[in-house]
Amino acid sequence: MPLFVDKMVERLSARLHARSAVVLSTLEQRLPVVVLAWGLLVTLASLVRIALSPSHLGQEPGLAPYMLLTLAPLASFGLAMRWFAGGATMPQPSFRLARIGRWRNLSPAEAAAQPLYGTSGIMVSLLIGMLLNVPVRTAEYLVTMPAITAGAPAWLATLHLAMTVDVVVMNCLYVVAFVMALCRVPSFPRFLLLVWMVDILSQTLIAQTSMVVGLPSAVAGSLHGLLDGNVKKVLISMSIWLPYLILSTRVNLTYRNRLPA
Repeated sequence: MPLFVDKMVERLSARLHARSAVVLSTLEQRLPVVVLAWGLLVTLASLVRIALSPSHLGQEPGLAPYMLLTLAPLASFGLAMRWFAGGATMPQPSFRLARIGRWRNLSPAEAAAQPLYGTSGIMVSLLIGMLLNVPVRTAEYLVTMPAITAGAPAWLATLHLAMTVDVVVMNCLYVVAFVMALCRVPSFPRFLLLVWMVDILSQTLIAQTSMVVGLPSAVAGSLHGLLDGNVKKVLISMSIWLPYLILSTRVNLTYRNRLPA
């Protein structure tokens, strides 16, 4: 019976690995299509958001936030692909943050020759999750924040600026983290941890800003619910993926060039 179970687990593992490899290959091949689709969809959604937002004293809503919303992630993707083109050959960090367990260091060539080396397997789910973060955050922004004019109330202008900065910066950071993971940059795990911490800090700062500017009670309630949901999503992601990033043999082999001792 144990032998039968072992064979079943081995077969299931092989199937899952094969499927993840197909998904990863498809994702890499269609990245240009994804980039183009992103630009077109966000531009269209932004135009709809502007058209549905009321004007104030004949003033039309500004286009700058929506241009940033569309173009900043694309620019971040292009720059990151250039910066990290040789990601696997970049030097390892001089100080290890992941110090749990006993590990045996390998050379980059030795690590690359191991069967578990690479971003397939469960890593594909993390890659897709980081990439999906961008359209989800963008959709939340477009649904919750109206396009505003120069005559908007001070509280709305302040909130709009804070939310715009948040979505643009976080979208760019998650895109960069995605590229770092895809290119096998050694500092990817700690960079993703930094992105999570920045995300939580950003939601906290927006909540504090909303208290200072004196939002209407109905707006404040909805905003705090949105911010609380964002923080919970980050904490859930950390609870799921942080142990994996620290202990996974694949992650340690691919990004830290080491195997369990």
